Amino acid sequence: MTSNSATVAPLTPSGFEKAQAKPEVPSAEFVNVPWQTKATTLFFIILPLLATLAAPFFFNFSWLDGGLLLGFYVISMMGITVGYHRLFTHASFETPTWVKCVFAIFGSMALQGSLFDWVATHRRHHQFSDTKDDPHSPHHHGTGIWAMIKGAYHSHIGWFFKPEPVNMTRYIKDLRNSRALRVMNALFPLWVVLALILPGILGGLLSQSWKGALTGFLWGGLVRVFLVHHITWSINSACHIWGSRPFQSKDLSRNNMIFGILALGEGWHNTHHAFPRSARHGLRWWEIDGSYGVIRLLSLFGLAWDIRLPDAEALASASEKAR
Repeated sequence: MTSNSATVAPLTPSGFEKAQAKPEVPSAEFVNVPWQTKATTLFFIILPLLATLAAPFFFNFSWLDGGLLLGFYVISMMGITVGYHRLFTHASFETPTWVKCVFAIFGSMALQGSLFDWVATHRRHHQFSDTKDDPHSPHHHGTGIWAMIKGAYHSHIGWFFKPEPVNMTRYIKDLRNSRALRVMNALFPLWVVLALILPGILGGLLSQSWKGALTGFLWGGLVRVFLVHHITWSINSACHIWGSRPFQSKDLSRNNMIFGILALGEGWHNTHHAFPRSARHGLRWWEIDGSYGVIRLLSLFGLAWDIRLPDAEALASASEKAR
């Protein structure tokens, strides 16, 4: 059964109520990111970039390569938008355990971190959105052009290399209670390997050539990772700088049409921050939200229920306060 008119509540999934019920005093304790983690992160940022720069000059782009690029883009992007974000972080809908496992795998294939790390960071982002304790706000970096550049860089990519708060596990107690999700999280390295080699395997099998395997790995693997990375990271940076604010929220989030389309609905970011538990981010008829379309499709097959949406009163109230 779906809940199509439930008023959207603040972010309070099981295990997170305590942190939300009483505003947390930001801890002064931070730990440096280990150099091995920094090096690995940098490698998986630079390698897709280099592949994307080289691909048009050294490799032909076939229809098969295009299909692999688009197919794995949609799979991994949906893993982030529907899975990591709306399902696991905000509990915007409910679904069977096996579907949760599928989305955990798909999200891992975006190479943006394990399920638990991603969710913990994003819940902290919502708790301190656009304050100095937000992990990736583009604001609070000074004034002037240089400060704007510093802020945009920090929110897009620089925050990966900053010290992390201790005890981030306090944000994911609900997810850690699931044995299935603990297994999915622990197998993150396996999902990363599969995300890179599966496009190559399919490319080789479908073209019956080693060249097809190489170009499949390049376009469906590395170039696709580059695109997914920078489009989703732009939600942290661009969507807190440029766009409209149709609803009141306690931050500087924006609705940005470009990323609303490219990020399959995530770019309607002000709407999301105004109604964080809403399964639908594009609330107006022209605001394309591919991720919500997937959730609705799942519901038609009985694979999604308790779908949370803001009611008319909540929409009117938030819209009125934004004026």
